[in-house]
Amino acid sequence: MAGSSICENCAYYDYNEEYECYECLVNLDEDELYRFMQGGENECPYYNPYDEYKVVRKQN
Repeated sequence: MAGSSICENCAYYDYNEEYECYECLVNLDEDELYRFMQGGENECPYYNPYDEYKVVRKQN
């Protein structure tokens, strides 16, 4: 998908209604944010793929 980032598929990436934009819910400190921004989007240690069917599988 052109123009999309790995963040769009992460469980921590959510819409903020107050600011009307998407944001990462992981609270990174200044050093972690710097390393993430320098290393590229595939370097995030907190990336957790969003799986909308995970809850359904647990119920069965």
